[in-house]
Amino acid sequence: MYINKPASYTDYYELTMAQGYFLSGEYKKAAGFDYFFRKIPFKGGYVIFAGLNELINTIKNLDFSDEEIEYLRKEGFQEEFLEYLKTFEFKGSIYSVKEGEIVFPTEPILRVEGNLLETQLIETLLLNILNFQSLIATKAARIKLAAGEKSVVLDFGLRRSQGLGGIHATRAAMIGGFDGTSNVYSAQRFNVPAGGTMAHSWVQSFDSELDSFRTYAKYYPDDTTLLVDTYDTLGCGVPNAIKVAKELEKRGHKMKAIRLDSGDLAYFSKQSRRMLDDAGLEYVKIAASNQLDERVIHSLKTQNAPIDIFGVGTRLVTGHTSPALDGVYKLNSVSGEPKLKISENIEKITLPGNKKIYRYCNDDGTFYGDAVLFDDEKVIERMHHPTFPAKKSDLTSRTYEELLKPVIKQGKIVSELSDIQEIADYAKTRLSLLHPEYKRLENPHIYKVGISTKLMEKRDVLLKLFKP
Repeated sequence: MYINKPASYTDYYELTMAQGYFLSGEYKKAAGFDYFFRKIPFKGGYVIFAGLNELINTIKNLDFSDEEIEYLRKEGFQEEFLEYLKTFEFKGSIYSVKEGEIVFPTEPILRVEGNLLETQLIETLLLNILNFQSLIATKAARIKLAAGEKSVVLDFGLRRSQGLGGIHATRAAMIGGFDGTSNVYSAQRFNVPAGGTMAHSWVQSFDSELDSFRTYAKYYPDDTTLLVDTYDTLGCGVPNAIKVAKELEKRGHKMKAIRLDSGDLAYFSKQSRRMLDDAGLEYVKIAASNQLDERVIHSLKTQNAPIDIFGVGTRLVTGHTSPALDGVYKLNSVSGEPKLKISENIEKITLPGNKKIYRYCNDDGTFYGDAVLFDDEKVIERMHHPTFPAKKSDLTSRTYEELLKPVIKQGKIVSELSDIQEIADYAKTRLSLLHPEYKRLENPHIYKVGISTKLMEKRDVLLKLFKP
């Protein structure tokens, strides 16, 4: 789903700045911006970068409609500027890590180049798309890792999401490793698996629970999942499900699963599994929902709860415990001259100039650490980080890959955009190359991200030359 009328999908100050750049002639200057984040959400050890394809396609459709021009006219914007906007299109360039990449704080994971006006104008659009989808993809990956590869994890979050954010939340969840969604709109739009069972209202609408189960099984004999906790899970819910499962068997079908949506999920799943197995229904799976997240699922797993399918909603799509990724978009150069933002908070001082990222690897291909350096640097003598090796030979003997690649050049898409499954597969592969110490839920290791000597020295020089 791409944003309708994306030109107005922005903050007001970007338009006032754009008009100022235009009227003063400053807009012709070349500029560069970096997108990065400062803190990993959920007290975790990594972030999965998501939203790139949505961003690229939205930017390519960015133009000002007559309706938007008329609105800006009523807001008092000048006719000369409005005439310029009538023919506006993004003609800049974007370099980015691949969607699905594992990324870390302070790295310039996306760079925008172009004139001052166009690079500034897409700021809010870019931040809105990338911050949210990266947040949810990361949450989804944590949940999937907790559930385990053999478990099925489904997105049930649309009804609890913040408005239309649920649409992109489903896309991001699939990138993070989820197996399907109850969100029909997103399933259709993004071509991902859709599915669902029943609500308690279905069971309540019949004269008896057994009648409700039998009716559902009649119309969905090969896709029957029965919600067993409407009245009494072990007293009648599971026994009635067993009766219907046996009736299906006589008709040549197999019940798919039962679902637990309340109570002590560990206890009820164990008792339900015993009852199903005693009835010869070992093939019937157990699904669970109700305020699940990675920590609850991890707890269920450590209790050996025999749950095969997890339906995760509220705590996925709201980014529970970390409601936003603090991604920022900062100017790095104007007219080829490096720029940086200075702050009394040292963590908010930015890195100047156009940069790239080298990812160093261990002998087994796993990630060792990342290096941020100027785009024109070829040889790296040393990375400045407390745990990077001090000797040049220790670093240069390692293999590395360059992460930033062009996706738009002078307004034209130059990189093939992958579908969601390809992105999800890439994220899964990359996550497998990150050591378990970085992926654990409690006190994960801090991944090494250093800067080159040349970049550090340039930053220090600019700090000393700063004059307010």
